[in-house]
Amino acid sequence: MVISGFLAGAAGAALLRRLPRGADVHWLWCAAPTAALWFVAWALAPPSWLPVPLLVAWLGVLLTVTDLRHRRLPDALTLPAYPAVGVTLWLCDADPGRAVAGGAVFAGFHLLVRLVAPAAMGGGDVKLAGPLGAVLASVSWPALPLAAVLASGVTLVLGLWWRDGGLPHGPGLLAATWVVAVSAG
Repeated sequence: MVISGFLAGAAGAALLRRLPRGADVHWLWCAAPTAALWFVAWALAPPSWLPVPLLVAWLGVLLTVTDLRHRRLPDALTLPAYPAVGVTLWLCDADPGRAVAGGAVFAGFHLLVRLVAPAAMGGGDVKLAGPLGAVLASVSWPALPLAAVLASGVTLVLGLWWRDGGLPHGPGLLAATWVVAVSAG
């Protein structure tokens, strides 16, 4: 699993470099974290659910590296996350109605925050909240507020190091969703 994750992360770094407005990142920045997250997911998640945390980890590493480096979540990754998460949840026998409702609720909450305080949240965070909400609701309804609190905590911790300019919220959303997805078993 470690080798697969390492290769997937390296391929993800190559993908980032080729995307319009992608990220110029060293391949190891994506390969090493992806391998570590895949190993933990393999060790903790039940086999029938494993594709979900693997996908969240892969997307999470790519989007986190991009958000931390360039302070944006590219549409070329956030928008394809919708069908990728949908198919993965379907393959893992998640309830499609619940996934769609969870995605709508989580994205709606983030959209509301964006509308009320535009400086507090970027558009990429709102777009990303949809597929992540689908994953969270597939775990359980309480996973949605739990992940929102965890994401805020991660963002606050990042804020201790991130002093200049805007504070990225995408890494917090992704980390919280991955933790919940791995804990689902």
